[in-house]
Formats: sequence, C-alpha cells, structure tokens
Amino acid sequence: MIQDVLGSKCALFSDGVQTILRGQENRMRRVVFLKGNLVQNVRSEERGVSARVNRNGMFGFASVAEYTPEAAEKVIRAATDNALFLGRHSTDRIVLPPSCGTGTIPLTGQINDAEQKRIIDLCRRIDDHIAEKYPDLSSRVVVYTEDSMDKIIYTSDAFNGHAVYPRAHMMIQMSTETADGTPVEMMDVLGGYGGFEDHFTEPEKLFPVIDKIYERLMDKKEGVYADAGYKTVVLGGMMGGMLAHEAVGHTVEADLVRGGSVAGPNLGKQVASELVTMVDFAHTYNGAMAPLPVYIDDEGTKAEDAMLIRDGILVGYMNDRESAAEYGMKAAGNSRGWAFSDEPLIRMRNTCILPGRNTLEELISSVDDGYYLIQSGNGQADLTGEFMFGVTCGYEIKNGKLGRALLDTTVTGVAFDMLKTVDMVSSEVQWSTSGTCGKKQAMAVSMGGPLMRCKIMIGGR
Repeated sequence: MIQDVLGSKCALFSDGVQTILRGQENRMRRVVFLKGNLVQNVRSEERGVSARVNRNGMFGFASVAEYTPEAAEKVIRAATDNALFLGRHSTDRIVLPPSCGTGTIPLTGQINDAEQKRIIDLCRRIDDHIAEKYPDLSSRVVVYTEDSMDKIIYTSDAFNGHAVYPRAHMMIQMSTETADGTPVEMMDVLGGYGGFEDHFTEPEKLFPVIDKIYERLMDKKEGVYADAGYKTVVLGGMMGGMLAHEAVGHTVEADLVRGGSVAGPNLGKQVASELVTMVDFAHTYNGAMAPLPVYIDDEGTKAEDAMLIRDGILVGYMNDRESAAEYGMKAAGNSRGWAFSDEPLIRMRNTCILPGRNTLEELISSVDDGYYLIQSGNGQADLTGEFMFGVTCGYEIKNGKLGRALLDTTVTGVAFDMLKTVDMVSSEVQWSTSGTCGKKQAMAVSMGGPLMRCKIMIGGR
C-alpha cells in the first residue's frame, strides 16, 4: 500500500482553479505453467504522480514517474503551465459544473503481497493435479495474474480519497482433439476482487471448477457445429455480460456518444424489451459489495450507480464531470485512468442487466430448437451497436432439453435489435471480475448478467 505524501501539497492549489492530484501504484504479478513447465515468472510495480488542472476553461495535465512530495509539487506547476499554454493557442473552453460534493472517502480495502514462491507453488500444485487426474489432455495451461491499482486522490473542489482495486485470478485452459484431429480447448477463470490470501490459500477448493472445465471439454470433443441462422437461444450470464459491456456499454459512454454512437439519437427511446434494465453499479449490488467496487473516481466524484436502460428505455449515459454538464446529467464516478501517467477517461465499472424471475430450467425447457450459449472467448462491437462474439462453450437445446455440445462458433447482431427480442430473464446473475477493457488504455472492469432467452444470428461451420 502506498503512503500519503501528497496532502501537504494541496496548499499549492490555486483559488478558482480546479486541480486534481493523484498518486498511484500499479502492481503486476504473473506466473505461467505450460504442460508442467514454468514459462513466465514476473513481478513489477509502477508508481508516480499526476496532476490535472482546469484553468480558465483549459485542461492541463502532467505526470512524473516519482512518488514524492517534490514530484507532486512539480506536476501541479507543470499542469498549470500546460493549461496556460493551451489557453494562449485555443479559443475552446470547458467550464466544469459545480462540484457534486466535497469530503473524504475512506480507504475501503487492502492490497497485500504474497511471496512469488507461494504463487509458483500454487500453480505447480494445480498443474500437477490436472496432469495426474487427466493424463489424456494434449495440453494444459495454468496462469496466475494480479493487476492491482492503489490511488490517493486530492481535489480542489470535490472528494478526496484513497482507492484500491486488488484483483487476483487464475486462468486454467485444457486442450484435446476430436476424432478427426481437430484441436478443441476449454478454459475458465477463478478468483476475483482481493489478493492471493482471499482466493488461493486452499487449492483443493479449486478442484471442482477444474473438474467442470474437463467435463465440458470432453463434451466439446464430441461436439457438433451449430446450424447457421436466426435462432432462439439462451444466453448464459457471461455471454450476456459480454454483450452488455461491448455492444451496449461502450455506446452509452458519453465521450463515445459525443463521437457519434447509436445511443445519441436513442436517448429516451425504447432500445430493448421491457424486461431489460441495465445499470453500471458503483460499489454495491443486491445489498452486498459489487464484484469490483469503486467508491471515488479519478476526478474526485463520489461513485454512485449509473442507470442506463430502465424497462427497455435508454435513460442515461456514463459520464465524467464535463460530459455530465454537456448532457444535463449527473456525474456518477465513471472517470478513471489505468496508470499514473494516464488522464482519466469515462469507463465502466460493474455493468449488468438486472435479473428477472425465471430459472435456468424454465429457460431451457421453453426452447424447442435452439442453443444454450455459455462462454465467449472474444468479441468486437462498434458504435452502431453491431457485434460479433465468439462462442467457446455451448449446447444444443432440443425439445426443451440440453443436447450435444457445440464446437466453436460465432453470434452476430445489432445490440438494440437483439435486446428487443428478450422475453425471459433468469433470477440468477453470474459475474466475472477478470475483464480488462481496452478503450484507449487498459482498465479493470467487471461484468455479468442473468441468463436471457432471445433471438440471435448464429454461425455454422
């Protein structure tokens, strides 16, 4: 955990000038075993200070790769000089709205470090278990990662706070071949918010998940290609979460709305079934801590939930302070930067469609001829909401019952059109905290959702 060396430099903030001072450390740990061999073993830290100043309607930003009081003083002055310089060469002005409040957000988590040897021993233990129990695999990969952020934020006109985002995950991938020699693989990710001690001190608790990965791989080994066409499907929570993030979430980030996304002309209009309500949660979901809690953003805005779609109607965007003023909305804490040297951008946090009333069994039994799509390995979408996602785990549904597993395929569509076909939503919500969004700079995000019955275009062989 970084210590506060910035507070005394708030005396350098100028009256009438919005100033944000941020100290930050990013910590990365990565261990990779490939078929029993340790092929990667990395530990790194990156630490520094940045300042962002709005003076006379112009932003100036500066950063330095040092974390000292002297570095804080240096970046405040440099950011102020940069704002003055830009003011001499531009007539555009950004007038930020009044503050949404001031105060201090207390530290709400911890970042603890585990010895690298313990991480290596854990990965070797998991790899040995897989090799011993499942010797018929053609390949296996065990990857441990941590990518934790630790931030101290001081502002001239908003909240101050100490924010931490610890994440620890283990990815397990298994591979085999079909009867004709076609390679197939299956993977899953374990872990979540927190560190090694929170998730991985008892390897035996991971074994049931490993068994499930193998079971699905063996199903897939005997799998079939989907019949291409416009089909009724049940989207698993992770598939729905991918769609909510990539095909919907990015279109309702206000900076991308400004850039021409489909959400601009659709504000206040029906974009989904009445069963669909979508929220970007800040730090609490269903009375408990959200998978990746955010209590304060990098502009000093106190984090709140951002309502995006309510009963099928697009009602809001995710904003920073500037865009909130532009669109007449309230900033809710969506402005974050990945590294100390990154200016904050509008980013998602815990983006999810709310649960409904149905069970998985009810969704499956309601489909005569379709597919249950569980996992996506990759995907892409653009600002029109058009998407294409890979499907790496799925099953046929025949006469209301699960059938054969699917070999890899794809689904395509336009998000707002597809969401209008949703006619059943499960009461169960599945979350993943392992996401890293690549919008201009990396950012830790979580995503998830309920299972949904809808219609979608699915590829074949």
